[in-house]
Order: sequence, then structure tokens, then C-alpha cells
Amino acid sequence: MINKDRIVEEFMKYVQIDSPTKNEKEFAEFLTKELKELGFDVYIDSAGDKVGSNTGNIIAKLEGTIDVEPILFSCHMDTVSPSIGIKPIIKDGVIYSDGTTILGGDDKAGIAAVIEALKVIKENNINHGPIEVVFSVYEEGGLNGAKNLEYDKINSKRAFVLDSGGDPGQIIIQGPAQDKIDIKVIGKPAHAGVAPEEGISAINVAAHAISKMNLLRIDKDTTANIGKIEGGSATNIVTPEVTIKAESRSLSDEKLDKQTSHMVETFNDTAKEFGAKAEINVERMYSSFIIDENDEIVNMVKKACENSNIKPFLDATGGGSDTNILNANGIKAINLGIGERKPHTLEEHMHIKDLVSSANLVLEIIKLSSI
Repeated sequence: MINKDRIVEEFMKYVQIDSPTKNEKEFAEFLTKELKELGFDVYIDSAGDKVGSNTGNIIAKLEGTIDVEPILFSCHMDTVSPSIGIKPIIKDGVIYSDGTTILGGDDKAGIAAVIEALKVIKENNINHGPIEVVFSVYEEGGLNGAKNLEYDKINSKRAFVLDSGGDPGQIIIQGPAQDKIDIKVIGKPAHAGVAPEEGISAINVAAHAISKMNLLRIDKDTTANIGKIEGGSATNIVTPEVTIKAESRSLSDEKLDKQTSHMVETFNDTAKEFGAKAEINVERMYSSFIIDENDEIVNMVKKACENSNIKPFLDATGGGSDTNILNANGIKAINLGIGERKPHTLEEHMHIKDLVSSANLVLEIIKLSSI
């Protein structure tokens, strides 16, 4: 029932509407029109004002033809850079960009799948329960749209997020918590050629601290990374200040606390050793989540996969998504694989068959939720 040509045409149209993070308004207006044509009541919340985007999250609601519990589908509208002027190209059943930008399948493929399934529901007068849709802003770089979603406008207690690079059939039931760690190492300036011994190099302190640190893959549940270092102005000055941006993630809150503490203590101890100072701020960006593998929402997706001739498989992820935030706000949510290949790179691509499979999966979830 999914119209392959139509979903490809829609996806190609979507990716050519520029929607970099914090500039999603043009795309939101386009989607608002589509949703209204499908019979949805559409509301734009106040998240944009809070996070600096030029629009808020889309919250759309379609009344059910039968009286059952509502369900929510969630995707994000923003794309990472470079994403201005995307020119999609189809080759051998795969959609690419022209190589100068990303493609934007993350997450416009998810949006295309949801919209196509909704069109099929309407065209074929398929009975359904109440359906809610959230298309969020500013997901990339902090899940900020979902964090500021007006949850009092949402009735659903079950959500299906379409935003994973796994094959269709992937059901992510576990995701990590993340700590953002910002460090400022404060040393002492001096002339590097005349009296370097009078200075304390913040670069040297940071280098020693990082060399002592457990980083990257810590264990099967935990990762950590130093992502950015800035400091210094000239080679003849002992650098007095360096800023470092780091993160740690884990599926286990206990392991995350341990890894973050290790990183903080290493910077503090090393700074003290050199007579410097470390100012450190830790922020829990999002909480971990885990859904029981036998939960009703998981079984529903498994059945939807079987009805769509897709092999379901359960998975955990090391990445954060709006799924984390929905779960933290009392909405049981799982993330579904839609085949986002090499997202955030110039080699990003989408197989047309995965677009079709994802739309089929959404359609079957709607049908099953109405039984």
C-alpha cells in the first residue's frame, strides 16, 4: 500500500528545504501544511523561544476513528552542517547528496516514513486510534527541542521515534546517559624565552591530565572523549589558560558516575600537582533509558515487523536521541532503525527500500495500536 514513487518524491523534496539546527522554520511551515491537509490539528509550541530556534516543535493531533489509547510518532526537523543547498541524486536505488553536503536522511527519512503512512491511512479509510506527531527542533547538539517540548499538550504514553541508522527492524530498547564536562585550566603567564620557569603552562597541565585519563571505549557500556581544546595566543607566551570540552556516556548510571568522577579528579589532581587550578562544570545532558524486552510496546513493533516482512532485532545504542527525553518525561519510547547510512558525513545515503520499509512499519504500528 505504500506508494514508493511518492515517498521518494517527498523525501527528495524534504531534503531540499534547508533546515539547519535553529533554522527549521521553512521546513516546519511546509510540514504544517501537509499535516493540516491530512486532517491534523497542528500546534507550534514555545520551544523555539527558549532554545534560540526560529520556530518551535510541531505538535500535531489526529482524532481516532475508534476509541483506543493514542500513540505518538517522533522525528526531528533539524540537520547538521553542511546542509544548505542539498542536491539529492538517485543511483542504483540509493539516494545520495552531490557530495558537497550531507543528505539529511537524519532525520527527514523518518519524517517521510511517517507522512507517507498517514497518507495511506487517509486514502484507504483505515480505522485508527488517536495519532499524535512531534517533529522537534534543535535535536542535533543537545536534544533541546525535546527537552523544551510542551508535554502538557501530549496525551500519548507510548512513542515511536524514527531516528536510528540501523536497518529497519532494529528496535532500540536501551540508550545511554551523557555527561557534558567543561574544564578551564588556569596556569600562569610568563615569557617563554626569557623566564619560562616563572610560568605555569595550562597546555602542559592539560596534556599531562589527558595522558593519564581512560578515554574512548571504556567498556561495552561506557565511552568517553575529549572533543575540543582551545588556548594560547603566541609561541613566546607560556599559556595561562586552556578550555577543554569533553563528554562521557554509559548505559549504566553507576559506570557513568565513575567515569565522570575519574575525569574530574584527574584534572583536579594534575592541576594541583603543577600549581595550577582547574574549574570544572559537569552537566547531565540526558538520562539513560531501558525498556523491558517483553514490554507491550516492543512486542507491538515485533509484530509490525513480521507483518511487513522485516526481521526484528533488539538493540542498545551509544548515542542519545529524543527517545531519552521522552522516556524521562513519562512517555515510554523506543527508537526504530530506518537505515540512516553514514549520517553526519558527506557520504550519507538512504536506500529507497529502507524508506519504503520504514513507512510500512509505521503503517503496521498504527493498525496494531488500533486493535
